Amino acid sequence: MRAVSRDFGCELAEFNGETEHVHLLVRFPPTVALSRLVNSLKGVSSRRLRQEFPELARHYWRARRLWSGSYFAGSVGGAPLDVLRAYIEQQRRPTTRFSPGLKAGALSRKKNR
Repeated sequence: MRAVSRDFGCELAEFNGETEHVHLLVRFPPTVALSRLVNSLKGVSSRRLRQEFPELARHYWRARRLWSGSYFAGSVGGAPLDVLRAYIEQQRRPTTRFSPGLKAGALSRKKNR
């Protein structure tokens, strides 16, 4: 994942997730097309996961893809990096909720275009 990010001139600062989704904290320049970065990350991770866990191919044989075509991206320009990392690190524990010090509004601000 870090190699793919570097190929795009980006920095993968944090990566974690749960059973059915992942959270990435990526710094990228405005010249990078987000959809191309996401599609590349999904493609590479899908191939590597299916190589490492061949049983995934049997589970997803009908859809012939591991990841959904959709994704969510949020801008967090003003949030401190340590707060974002803490949020992503907590994703390892599906039962964990936001700690009192973390506010959802400070973690993701959706850009309206």
